[in-house]
Parts: sequence; C-alpha cells; structure tokens
Amino acid sequence: MNRAEGVGLRSALKFCALSLQPLALVALLALSLQPLALAGCARPPQPQPRARNLVLITIDTLRADRVGAYGWTRARTPALDALARGGVLFERAYAAAPITLPSHATILTGRYPPGHGARDNGLPVTESVPTLATQLHAARFKTAAVVAAFPLDHQFGLARGFDVYSDRMPRGSDGRLANERPASQVIDEAIGWLTSDQHLAPGTQHPFFLWVHLFEPHAPYGDPASGGSTGDRYDAEIATADREIGRLLAALAPVRDRTLVIAAGDHGEAFGEHGEFAHSIFVYDTTLRVPLLMNGPGVRAAARVTDPVTLADLAPTAMRALGQTMSDVDGIDLAPALAGTPLRARELYAESFAPLVEFGWAPLRALRSGAWKYIAAPSAELYDVEHDAGEQTNVIAAQSTVARGLDQRVGKFSPASPPSLFQGMQAERGAGAPAGRVSGAGAPGVDTDASERLRALGYSSGGDSQSALRNPQSAMSRPDPKDRREMAARIAQVTSGELTGAALLAALDGLVRDDPKNGQAHLRLAYARLEVGDCARAEPEFQKAIATGLPGADAHVGLATCQGRRQDLNGAQQSLEEARRRAPDDPIVSANFGILKAARGDLPGATASLEAALAADPGMDEARFNLALVYAKLNKRSEAAAAARELLRRLPPNAAQRPEVERLLKAVQ
Repeated sequence: MNRAEGVGLRSALKFCALSLQPLALVALLALSLQPLALAGCARPPQPQPRARNLVLITIDTLRADRVGAYGWTRARTPALDALARGGVLFERAYAAAPITLPSHATILTGRYPPGHGARDNGLPVTESVPTLATQLHAARFKTAAVVAAFPLDHQFGLARGFDVYSDRMPRGSDGRLANERPASQVIDEAIGWLTSDQHLAPGTQHPFFLWVHLFEPHAPYGDPASGGSTGDRYDAEIATADREIGRLLAALAPVRDRTLVIAAGDHGEAFGEHGEFAHSIFVYDTTLRVPLLMNGPGVRAAARVTDPVTLADLAPTAMRALGQTMSDVDGIDLAPALAGTPLRARELYAESFAPLVEFGWAPLRALRSGAWKYIAAPSAELYDVEHDAGEQTNVIAAQSTVARGLDQRVGKFSPASPPSLFQGMQAERGAGAPAGRVSGAGAPGVDTDASERLRALGYSSGGDSQSALRNPQSAMSRPDPKDRREMAARIAQVTSGELTGAALLAALDGLVRDDPKNGQAHLRLAYARLEVGDCARAEPEFQKAIATGLPGADAHVGLATCQGRRQDLNGAQQSLEEARRRAPDDPIVSANFGILKAARGDLPGATASLEAALAADPGMDEARFNLALVYAKLNKRSEAAAAARELLRRLPPNAAQRPEVERLLKAVQ
C-alpha cells in the first residue's frame, strides 16, 4: 500500500465512525446516505499474499518460440506450460546480452551489463554490486545455487551471498574437466539441498532462495551423430530440461503456496537467421527474446503481459514480492503487470561486446523504443519491430532522424569503448598478475585456463583480439560483425559440437588455413586428430597452438601425450614441466606426470603423482586405471584390486573400458 492509499483508507474509516449517530437521524438520512455509506464503508481490499521463498530457474539458450505456452505446437514442455497456466507469461521479454554470464548477471543484479561489469563471459561481475543472493542473505534467507556450466563458475563473481554455490563439473573421457553437466545432476543436488536442510518442513524458521541453472538446450543438442535434425534435437533437449523442472516443482509441493517461482531463458539461439548460428555475436531478437514466467503468491493465473520487459526487471520484482527492496537498478518492479495494469513506456537496452572481446570486431549495442529497435554498429540498423518482428528490413535511410535520436540515447547506456571494459580485459588476460592467477581490480580471481574452457563452449574464437587492448578507442572503426558473418558461422559450427568425424576435421582445417593465428582452432584440430590416433599430424598443431600464445596447459599436455607415444620421454618431460608452470594445481598434469614416471620405471614416483591427482579429483578414471596398473607392477595386488573395483563402480554399465578393467581385476585377485 502506498502513502496515498493509506490516507484514503483512513478517511473512509473515519467517515464510517462519524456516521454512527442516534437512530432517528440515521433513519432520516438512510435513503440519501446509503450509496455513500456503501462506498465509504466497503471492506478494504485484502492485501495480496506475500511470497516467503524464491525459486529462480534459468534455462540456457532457450528460445521463447520453442515453448508450448508460447505457441510451439511440437513442444514437450508440460512443466513450463503449467507454470504459465497458473501464473503470468511475458510475451515480449528480452535479455540484456545474448551471452550466459552477462545475462545471468543482469538477472541477479537488476542492472544492464555496463552496471554490473560482466560484459562478456570470463569478465567477472564487479564485486561491489549487490545481487539477489547478497541482499536476501543479509535478510536472513538461506541461499543456494546449482549451476550447470562453466561460464557461471564461482570465479566469475555470482557466488557472493550464496550459502551453497555448486559449480563442480565432472571429468570427461579425456580426463579434462567437462564444461557442463546434465540437468538431472543439477536437479538432484537442488532437491538434496531442499530436503537435507529442512527447507520443505512446516514451520521452518528461515525463508530460502534457490537458483538452478540448466544448460540444456545449449549446443551440442543431444547426440549430433544420431541422425536427428538440429531442430528435433534442440526440442528434445528442451524436453529434457522441462522434465527435470517438473521434478523440482514436484519436490516443492509442500511449500508451493508460499514460494514465488520464476522461470526464464538467459538468451535465445539462432539457426541461420540473419546468417547467425548459435548466439553471442548479434543482438537480433532471435537471440535476445526469451521465455519469462512467474507463478506464485500474488501472481494472477493464466495472464499474458504484452508490454516489453527486460531480464533486468527480475531482481526488483522478486525482491518486492518477498517484502524486500532493491535499489540502484536498471530494471523495474513488474508488480503492476502482475496485477493486470499496463507498464509505463520506457526504453530497453541490450548489447554484445563479445565481437570486440573475442574477435577484435566492433561491439553491438541495441535500444528498443516503442515501435523502433536501433542497433549501433559501424553500419547502423533500424527496425520497425511492431510491423517487422523478424528484423528483415533496415529502414535507417528513411528514418534518419529517428536513428540519430536513438544513437544519442544508446550512448547514455554505454559508449562503444568504455574504459572499464578494457581494464577488465587486461585483468582477465593477466596483465601484471602473478603466474597462476589473474584478478581484476576488486574482482574475484580468475583461473588462467578460464578462457580455454570458455572457448571450448564456443564463447571465444582465439583470434587476434589483443589489439583491442592496445587501442580501445577504435572500437567502432573495427570490422562490423555483419561483414564477418561467414567466419562467425564457421567458428560457431565448430565450437557448437554439432560437427563430428571427418566433417569436423575438414572445418577445422579450413579455419586454421584462413585464420592461422587462431590458437584455439589449432588446439581443437590437434585434439581431434589425437582422438583418432593421428599423433603425427596432431603434434604440429599442438606446437602451432602454443606458438600463438594460447594460455593454459591443454596444448602442452596434448603435446606431451604425442611425445610420449613416440617415446620422446625427455620432450614429454619438458612439455609437462611447462604445463605445471601454467597450471600448478591441475590434477590432469599430475596424472600425466604419473604416467610418464611409470614409463621411465619410477613406480614409487608414479604412485605418488597418481595418488595426488586422484586426491584432488577422484573422478579421473584414466588416472585410477593407471594407478591400478602401477600397483600391480609393484606387486601390491590388494591395492590394485581395490583401485580396479572402485573404477568399475564408477564406470557406467555400458562403458567401453569395463572389459579391460575386469581383465586387470581378474589378474590381480
């Protein structure tokens, strides 16, 4: 209730009290005062129920138009559709950036990227910026987050305020940490936190805030080798995410009547629209429009809001619904829309600085104002999105006055070359930082292999973006991303994981031919050749990747593998020493040292290195197998058998490695 409403209610109650006059006077005036008395003494409106808990569900790479509630007839999204039926669906919700970390930072802070600092994946959120978690934790909420992919790793600044921040990824078949994990694991952990901490029990003292992030349907969509079409596999991944959301909602049943549930995509996905594949480069609505659903206390059922909204609105809206406030935000409280009142007209901002940070191209900034959407670029664009929702006809020539005004206003949200961005880039890339860790001013430490892992998810080309650091003022004189569509599409195809086998090798061969300074492309090509046993052609690619100055230890570990296979043990030793210098705590490096020591006959040294690797990360199956072999060579049969049994326990039933492990176990028993 605002101040004006409070005064009005007190006046009505005062009038009713004064009307309690002697009976004769009341009878005389009854006929004339009845309508006024009814108006003045009506029961005051009941306050809307307030949510006690908040559950935020973010689904990575989810287009709004592939959800059943948004009209997709082939959708398999019963959980999301049920949230829409029981709550509010926002038909025109937009991300502030088509990139995972910047968009999630906007969701949690209520600020556009210029306000929270995470202008691209790998550039941390400014540490002083409040988030939903820091605010609610201070209000004595219990807080937990379970995330499904490396771009949201704790080192990038979103873990602040969470009692639990689960971001541990599993190991892949090659022993390296995976960059994502399945929705089932995320939801298992989320439900485990809810139940183990008694958050679902009646009379629990503290309210809670739970954030779960699902990486389905991010590329690669399912199994690209299955033969299914890209669209069908994308829909299948959405169905997987929806099924797991259904499990979470079912677990919340004991507290659903006092829990606000918000489900949103962080950005969309392109399947060739505007020549784009995947996301992160362009700022067309293909990758900015997302589903947004709110369901819970005080939220109308089966309502649809047509006013445009931004994901920056989530934090202030959620805080108000919980009886809290969040100030200094770019978003607004959507309470009027939740109650059925139109929102005030405003302009919405979005950006992508990934072209600059990752490719050395010009950044893109967009401003939505009424029917217009303006894209600031070396060759600017203007669309009448009310009549051209697909942004097919650039009308900037015919509407130059409109474009000039929007260009001036978009600059108020962010210049094309903000100094803070380039300072952050220098920090993230290690300028002046001690070996092993790099930090931005006031930002959490960022692991030196972070850019490697982000590139593995398709968020960085590995091309020459260093010149952006040397001359930050030239951002808008750089190539327009529209003029680099073909190269961006080729990189996206490779990094998406959608290409396999010969098609992947051919695409990588083309990339390193056309972009020989692309260290990531050389590294990917090297590992693709290593996977098929072609070390003779993989080794030169590892060396070229190293020569480009690629950070991290992966290229050196791969080179050591090839050197070891051709019995160049001294060369392998040197490569692993360099890998250890770059990543002193990486258990993969320790495991490879163990394998090298075993090859040289240093079995006690091999045992120590392999045991250290497994102590750091018990999920390294190859290290455990090699440790079992070393135990067997040392005639430590019981230790070898125990290691083999543990490995069999960890391996999936259909794992190709099981027969070899079973033979080893039989030999040492």
